[in-house]
Parts: sequence; C-alpha cells; structure tokens
Amino acid sequence: MIEFKNVSKSYGSIKALKNLNITINNGEILGLIGHNGAGKSTAIKSLVSVIKPTEGEIRVDGLSLKENRVAIKKKIGYVSDSPDLFLRLSAMDYWDFIAGAYGLSDADKEKRVKELLKIFDLEDAVFQPIESFSHGMRQKVFLIGALLANPDIWVLDEPMTGLDPQAAFDLKELMRKHAGEGHTVIFSTHVLEVAEQICDRIAILKKGELIYLGTIQALKEMHPEQSLERIYLDMAGRKEENR
Repeated sequence: MIEFKNVSKSYGSIKALKNLNITINNGEILGLIGHNGAGKSTAIKSLVSVIKPTEGEIRVDGLSLKENRVAIKKKIGYVSDSPDLFLRLSAMDYWDFIAGAYGLSDADKEKRVKELLKIFDLEDAVFQPIESFSHGMRQKVFLIGALLANPDIWVLDEPMTGLDPQAAFDLKELMRKHAGEGHTVIFSTHVLEVAEQICDRIAILKKGELIYLGTIQALKEMHPEQSLERIYLDMAGRKEENR
C-alpha cells in the first residue's frame, strides 16, 4: 500500500503539488491523468525520491519514505518521462548497472533480460549505445531496466510514449499481470483510452490539485451521455471565455 498524506511541493511561490491525499492499494493499477504541469510527474518523482516534498508524508507498506528511503527504493521500478542520463552506455551495460543496484545475480539478470528482450523485440541492439536508438527503442531499454528486478511497485511516467503498437500492447499486458499478482502499478498518461482500458482507478490532477479519484465507470455515470474526452476537458481543461 502506498499513501500520500497532505503531500505538497513548492518551487518558490509556485506550488507544483497541493495537499495530495491518495491511498494506492496492492493489486491496483492507478492512472495519473492531467495536462502538462498538472503535478503528475511531481507526485511520481516524490514517490521515487528524485525530489523531496515540501510538506506532507509518503508511506509505503507502512514505512515512512523519509526514514526508509533506500529500503523503499528497492521495492520500486521507475521509468522517467525523460530518461536520458545513460545514453552513452550500451543497452546491456545499462541493464548490468541496474541489476547491480538491485543486487540481482548474473543468472537471474540473464534470465530476466532474455524474457524481456523477447517481449520487447530488442535482441539485435543490446550492445549498441542507447544514444543511437530511436525514441521508441530507448523507451524499451528503460522499460526493461525498470522491470528487470520485477520489483513490487512499477512507477511509469508516460511509459507508452514512442512505443510501437505491439510493444504498447505487451506493456499493458505486463501491467495487468503484475497487478493481478497483488503488486502495484502507477503510471501517468495523456491517452484517456489507455487509462480506460487498464486502470482500476484514475487520479485527475489540475494545477497541482487532485480533482477526481475513482473509477472511470463511476466518472462516466456522473456525466451520462458525454464522451470521456468531453468529461475530462470539462474538469481539467481550460474554461472557454463567454462570448
């Protein structure tokens, strides 16, 4: 279980996240939805310890993130929205680095890499530098890295960006399987259809504030005879000026 308790993040006078309260259950896929700058990445980066909240508390399986940061990091596999720090490494060198960070044995790493390479169809490029890859291929490399140790919690920031249809389908299947085994998946997306397909619940953010938390079905029942796109834009989009 993951708990955000009154979590806020400020940058000077700008509040990127405002008193976020969410409980994410084991076995759940939670989708974070919102425009650019809504606070999705801020919430994610707070959970994975890329940034520290200004206020509030995050707890994972009853443990305070502030006091148990390293132990909680080992529970999490993370794909950033711009994972470009390791571009000069080959794909295999990057996975070796990740395997070492999680303490995987060589045998476990090789077995897991083989499984994921088959799924993401990347066998022919493992010794090439990541910087030579297309955006979609880079995304596959970093997804494999995040899933390599099969951690309990998958935190994926815009994971479908650049993926071909087969890879996107396979990733969604992996997400469903992981949640079905009692684990947790948190991902952000701009694509409402993807959220509708696989999320148990969604959290809609606007200007750093949580404006909806629940199932898509419940949201649609609150706004009958409207498309999901129209519902979302009425809630989170800009308000048109009266003319």
